[in-house]
Order: sequence, then C-alpha cells, then structure tokens
Amino acid sequence: MKLGFSANAYKRFDLLTTIDTLQEIGFEGVEILCDIPHAYPPDLTRAQRQEIKERAENKGIQICNLNAFMLYALGDCWRPSYIEREASERRKRINHTLSCIDLAAEWGVPHLSIEPGGPLDGAKEDWALDVFEEAIHEIAEHAEKRDVIVMIEPEPELLIETSSQFLKFMERISSPQIALNFDIGHFYCAGEDPVQLVSRLAPYTKHYHLEDISSSRIHHHLVPGEGVIDFRGILSEIAKTNYDGFITIELYPYEEDPIPATIKAFSYISPIIKEVTGATTATRGS
Repeated sequence: MKLGFSANAYKRFDLLTTIDTLQEIGFEGVEILCDIPHAYPPDLTRAQRQEIKERAENKGIQICNLNAFMLYALGDCWRPSYIEREASERRKRINHTLSCIDLAAEWGVPHLSIEPGGPLDGAKEDWALDVFEEAIHEIAEHAEKRDVIVMIEPEPELLIETSSQFLKFMERISSPQIALNFDIGHFYCAGEDPVQLVSRLAPYTKHYHLEDISSSRIHHHLVPGEGVIDFRGILSEIAKTNYDGFITIELYPYEEDPIPATIKAFSYISPIIKEVTGATTATRGS
C-alpha cells in the first residue's frame, strides 16, 4: 500500500513544480489532472509529455493515476458528461476519455478515473444508464487495445452514487478493463460505511481516493483528521485484501494554499499506513 496525492489541489502551480513539491513532502505517487491547467491532452506538446514523464521518473515519484473526471477545459467538473441529452456533447466527454487512455498508455500509467455518468439534471435514470453503458462499451474497447484500466468513481448527486448502484451497473459490463475508483469520502457522503464496503468491492477496486468528511456527510473534502472518517478502520480493511496499489489523497478544496494541507495529510495518514501494513512508509521530508 503506497501513498499518493492528487495534483488537482495544485491548480495554481505548474505541474512540474507540483511533482517536485509532492516528492519533497514524501509522497510516492502523484495523480495527474488531465485538465487545464496541468495535462489536458490536446494542449500537451510531445516535448511537454516527455518532460512530465521524465520529471516524475527523475524524482522517483510514480504517476499513480490519471484524473479524467474533471473537464474544465470544455465546461466544468462534470459537464459535458456521458449522459448529456445532445449526442454531440456526450461525444466531447467520450473523446476526452479516449485521449486520456492514450496518454496513460504513453506514460505507462495503469489506470485513470472517470465520472459515474454525470448529473441527471432531470433525465430519466433508465435512459441515462443506457447511454452511459453505450459510452462505456466504446471506452472499454479502446482501453483493451491500449491495456489501460478505466475506473468509474461513484459520487454523490451523480448517476451512480452508491456501491449497490455501481455493482448493478457492472452487471451490464463484461470488459475486465472497467473497474472502480473507490473514493472513501464519496461513499460516506452517500450514506454508506466505507469500512464495510472494502471487501465487497475489492474485486473491482484498482485505486483508492481518500479525504475526510464531516459528520454532516456533506460532500466537502477535508484534510484527514478534521472529520469523522475512520481511517485506521478502513486502511486496516484494505490491508486485509492484500491491496498493494496507491491510496491517493484528494484535497482539491485547498487550492488557495495546498502545501500546509498536503503536509498535514501526509503526517496524519502515513503513520496509519505504516501501522496497518507493518511497512515503512517513506518520509523524504515533511
């Protein structure tokens, strides 16, 4: 079990500086935002792609995931989504995902995370599920060719919010390249106990997002230790599954001043990972 940090908290920093900062704090992995201002695929030159890959390699920090969820380059965090009424708008989101799959393959990143359909905005749920399934089949075909896993990330107030909804949707999908990005806080906000979900969802889980949430269950990411999430409990459950991938902390609400939040999160979570795994988490400096 390794500890990463999502660069979406560092949108006021350039990506290379962000990689340097996270490595200096002690993180083993960086999740790269495939959106403005960091790594929106159409904006990246060949030289920039190579520079980003080499910076991570030279710093000894792994690109642990690509965040293909946010899409401010074309709209906002969620839109255009996979379930827009207009097919041309759905196509924008699908094409973005295909481009992110290509980028992941180029950088040797095993997977990327995507939104769970999108906001319903009055659309019929059955129709939205059908349209999302259609998009996922196309995405899965491309992901299979590029040997990249595409992870659906359930989120409150979007088409797929809960573990049961995710599992039900996966009954429609046969591709091994479609999996789950298990966001601990999202499931808590949706009224579930993430500790109880780990083993149930383990067959689908390829990566974890981690943040704290207040007792109100309002979807607002907090620095670990400032809310009520049982991190020791959930990380212990993850360890029992022999998961050896990344736990990536995601704190995008701290964009104005991310470094103190990043340091605090690392200092809080890394000892718990060490405790539950019996392994030594690198502390290159915090």
